[in-house]
Amino acid sequence: MPTFPWWSWVVLAGVAGLAELHFPGGYLVWIALGAAITAAIEFAWRSSFEAQVITFALASALSCGLGYFVYRHYHRRPSGHAILNQRDRAMIGAHGVVSTALVGGRGKVRLGDVVWQAQGPDLPEGTPVVVTATKNSWVVVEPAGRS
Repeated sequence: MPTFPWWSWVVLAGVAGLAELHFPGGYLVWIALGAAITAAIEFAWRSSFEAQVITFALASALSCGLGYFVYRHYHRRPSGHAILNQRDRAMIGAHGVVSTALVGGRGKVRLGDVVWQAQGPDLPEGTPVVVTATKNSWVVVEPAGRS
């Protein structure tokens, strides 16, 4: 059986790499790395077709295993990290001031340069508060000195 020249593995690596660009989120980049490793080994030492396929399979398996750990590392979130498209979670812990007294559990607070409708204990205007939760377009607050 004929052997593939080393440059054919480079072409396969390039095609797999380009496919990853068009279909992101897969493991094609790691398959491309396996093909590139096979090309380097074939360039250095000529081998049979069977040896090339075995090298490609092993290199791809090892690089996919490496990819698993790389993806797992980057998908971990530190605790308290704001989640994309859930900006309300980033507001928890924000400090502000009561701008309209909270009476009957409802009022308004200023967080930065924005005034929000708020729920919480009855508080007079000017009281420093901290956001403890969000409910739809409302923020739940408590006095800033309370733990």
